[in-house]
Amino acid sequence: KKIDILNFITNNRKSPNDIKTYIEILTHLRADEAKLKELLIELQQTRVLRETEKNGEKAYQVVTK
Repeated sequence: KKIDILNFITNNRKSPNDIKTYIEILTHLRADEAKLKELLIELQQTRVLRETEKNGEKAYQVVTK
């Protein structure tokens, strides 16, 4: 699932610095909300993802792959 999150947020050729909201990620992956939060926290702790804001909502951006 971590790879799915990273691949959804960014596409190295088309939009390497894209930002996706939490709702967009949740909707796309159709994941369990508790499990998704756990994975996002883990990816932030390993400095792969950065939490940011998009249109006033919590969003995420891939820092490194």
